[in-house]
Amino acid sequence: MSDIIKNGELKDYHGFEWRVFEFEGREADVIFPKEPDYLRRWIWRAEFLDCGFDTVDVEMLRRGYFLVYYRVSDMYGCPKSIGYMKKFYDFIVNELDLDQKTILFGFSRGGLYSVNFALRYPAIVRALYLDAPVLDIKSWPGGLGVGLGAEREYAEALECYGLDRSSVLAFRENPVDRLYELADDGIPVVTVAGDSDRDVPHLENAEHLHRVYTERGMKELYIIKPGCDHHPHSLEDPTPVCDFLCDC
Repeated sequence: MSDIIKNGELKDYHGFEWRVFEFEGREADVIFPKEPDYLRRWIWRAEFLDCGFDTVDVEMLRRGYFLVYYRVSDMYGCPKSIGYMKKFYDFIVNELDLDQKTILFGFSRGGLYSVNFALRYPAIVRALYLDAPVLDIKSWPGGLGVGLGAEREYAEALECYGLDRSSVLAFRENPVDRLYELADDGIPVVTVAGDSDRDVPHLENAEHLHRVYTERGMKELYIIKPGCDHHPHSLEDPTPVCDFLCDC
């Protein structure tokens, strides 16, 4: 392990060692399991590390998986952000001798990062865990469907993708537009979403993924929470999600 990680700020994450350091000018985090999995497998939070709703993260740590994070916030999974993520992937796999395949956790807007990374680099993605995921910037932050939308974030997203309010209507590089590619790459997916999500409506996002995976007969766990809005994320009992991911 390099000095850049060893000399990072030491913190505590639910009793696990947590190192915070800088990689190419951005915050990076590694949380170490007490007894690493024999393959040194790992999970990668695409967004919102240590923001609660982390029952799955903690259980995966207990099962021996490393947990990492790299802050590319406010880039909405655009191509440039995926390039940053790949550089971090190369660094962290080499420095910690991790498994070549990662499991990406895409919570909310993290779905954009996770799916877009998997689409560009399918050979190095073991599985996806998507929770109330954004899969279409027109749905969120655009609010062009039934969702509430978010004006500031929409302006940021359009700028990141080099789009405007007219050209975005013909944009076909959202995750939701490429779900058949994802399925054909054979990447297993867990999706958890609330059926009353007013911010990221599941019918405009998660449901499309479920339909494609069902049609293709792909490995999937799909959990819809009745009456649940965008929050709370995840599940109180992480066992179904963790069992699925550990079997991938």
